[in-house]
Amino acid sequence: MRKSLQTFGLSLFIVLAFLVIGIGFLFGIDNPVPWIMIAVLVALPVIHKKMTSRQFVAWDNSLSVGIQAIDDEHQKLLTLINNLQTAVLYPTGESFERQALSELVDYTKYHFAREEKLMSDYGYPDYEAHKKQHEEMIVKVTRFLDSYEKDREATIDELTGFLKNWLVDHIAGTDQQYSQFLREKGVK
Repeated sequence: MRKSLQTFGLSLFIVLAFLVIGIGFLFGIDNPVPWIMIAVLVALPVIHKKMTSRQFVAWDNSLSVGIQAIDDEHQKLLTLINNLQTAVLYPTGESFERQALSELVDYTKYHFAREEKLMSDYGYPDYEAHKKQHEEMIVKVTRFLDSYEKDREATIDELTGFLKNWLVDHIAGTDQQYSQFLREKGVK
């Protein structure tokens, strides 16, 4: 509902801007009002793009753990986060939103299991602590999902923000700690 209202509001603004431009030019081409409104309409997509692009996560090499398979999975996680962010920002429909959320949660669990297996197989000394972080995150996400089922609109922004921040912070922080250990064991 909220996305529909935002889209309606933006559409109404654009229609009114064109109306102001038309009426403004009736008072002469020297009238500054229509020119200002044209400038606003031209700037609107640029401003919108800058505002929304900050809400998406881009891969950069500082997130790399130096193990290609894990980096590939991390990149896929960021793509799935961005899919969910798209569903939150734009009127894509509830089914797209639910699918994006489900894919992200399922792939996160899959990734955690693969990461934990690697750490376990190679005897990573902080394996238990790392695994505990994964488990705590899954518990929080499960609570969010329960809240999401009760009130989708009230929960989705907070849930998306949590997933995005937690995963990026985890990749940039905790995951960097095991990477050198695993690389020294020959994992590439």
